[in-house]
Amino acid sequence: MLIDTYGRVATDLRVSLTDRCNLRCTYCMPEEGLQWLAKPDLLTDDEIVRLVGIAVTSFGIEEVRFTGGEPLLRPGLVGIVERVAALDPRPQMSLTTNGIGLRRTAAALKAAGLDRVNVSLDTLRPDVFKTLTRRNRHQDVLDGLSAAREAGLTPVKVNSVLMPGLNDDEAPDLLAWAVEQDYELRFIEQMPLDAQHGWKRDGMITAGDILTSLRTRFELTPEGDEARGSAPAERWLVDGGPHRVGVIASVTRPFCAACDRTRLTADGQVRTCLFATEETDLRAALRSGAPDEEIARLWRLAMWGKKAGAGLDDPTFVQPDRPMSAIGG
Repeated sequence: MLIDTYGRVATDLRVSLTDRCNLRCTYCMPEEGLQWLAKPDLLTDDEIVRLVGIAVTSFGIEEVRFTGGEPLLRPGLVGIVERVAALDPRPQMSLTTNGIGLRRTAAALKAAGLDRVNVSLDTLRPDVFKTLTRRNRHQDVLDGLSAAREAGLTPVKVNSVLMPGLNDDEAPDLLAWAVEQDYELRFIEQMPLDAQHGWKRDGMITAGDILTSLRTRFELTPEGDEARGSAPAERWLVDGGPHRVGVIASVTRPFCAACDRTRLTADGQVRTCLFATEETDLRAALRSGAPDEEIARLWRLAMWGKKAGAGLDDPTFVQPDRPMSAIGG
């Protein structure tokens, strides 16, 4: 197993497949984009499958989430999913995507073995979407969501970040739409993972703000800690159920004590946390011919050093020097 000095056991693996993205969201990267990783620096498909296999067979990893950047930009994505689905034991597999291109790939991903998707969508307004993402692709995301639902990649979860002065008034509309479409909506507090380091704590829409806005239109009944388990989202039944809404309050209500995640970057580094400032290089071990046992040892050692928490609400917090697109959400 993967255990740290605080007794937390990692059962959830997040794998970034690429640092590239076809949107330029204002809270993630600058308009001109970033200096992308060179292709030789990226893990190959074989290397990804090998590392996931080590995680599943040696550590008891139960869930694998493919992320990016934008994972749909990875040419070998369907094949990777198919090969991971063939592992024994088979992990649950999900994908976090911006939804662009999902209309074309949802059926193939389902056939390959993907279980479900999380799609990022911050607004129902095409003009606001263009302002937030610097791209005119709102309808493509809506089409991708519909395709995921039709393919059976359920529950389809929608992740939304509210930004002051742009979409901070949309929480009730987003929830009404999600209920109508049978999607599970999750609001995420904006986190300091932008390449420009422009995040400011005092300008963030908090979980409290979001819940206050939702309660102007809906009755919310908390599910409670037992139902939440180690999940990052606190969830509420909407008007008595069965639909739910979640809030991931990474800044104001950190959940580090229950964290069960380990992360692989697109270039083969182990990260113990999105906000970690240290990484452990597994790619070098892979390419030097190290056996699975040695790679597992390095991975265990990295996770043993996992810190107690990110301290995002601490004024002394130091933002990581890698943007979210390079780390994986």
